[in-house]
Amino acid sequence: MTQSYEPRLQPVAIASFRPTQMTVGFHEVASKRLEWRAHAGRNGAKFLGRHMVPVVLGPKKRAYLIDHHHLARALQEEGVEHVLTSVVADLSGLGKPEFWSVMDHYRWTYPFDAKGMRQPHDRLPKTVADLVDDPYRSLAGALRTSGGYAKDNTPFSEFMWADFLRNRVDARALHKDFKGAVAEAMKLARTKAASHLPGWCGPDD
Repeated sequence: MTQSYEPRLQPVAIASFRPTQMTVGFHEVASKRLEWRAHAGRNGAKFLGRHMVPVVLGPKKRAYLIDHHHLARALQEEGVEHVLTSVVADLSGLGKPEFWSVMDHYRWTYPFDAKGMRQPHDRLPKTVADLVDDPYRSLAGALRTSGGYAKDNTPFSEFMWADFLRNRVDARALHKDFKGAVAEAMKLARTKAASHLPGWCGPDD
């Protein structure tokens, strides 16, 4: 395995990326679309230069997106066709079974569906446009933005919070009143039941 962590200065088409997760939070995608619009007219190129997306090169030299799925989806929906990438590892010499074994080992993939159930790797979406909505991932993202827990380097930490909230926040309430669901999630985040999660900020005294 060759690890470079160096940016590829040649733009790569977002449509060519292979996702390594099954879902995104559409609410969070919408927020990132607004963020892009705020920069696009003034300093769009600079914004894209600061937001290179990390990829792993897999079989057939395909670029597998290992982070920033929400940003990639948002940019694509805004009509952006290319972004710069940072190649984390080159695994293009491996066959598919070994490739996915290494991806699992380094926690570079999260093949769980919108119900939090693990699926085979061949069920992963083929393109960023095929990612489906997990509203609890949006809730977890909004919770972190609101200070419910700290940003953490643990891979897919937001999905861990999403699964925690999935079992405690009613789905109908989440769809009807997102802000109210965030307030409820904030209370849950302060409990000791959440203490095993990355970025936990402790109980509310």
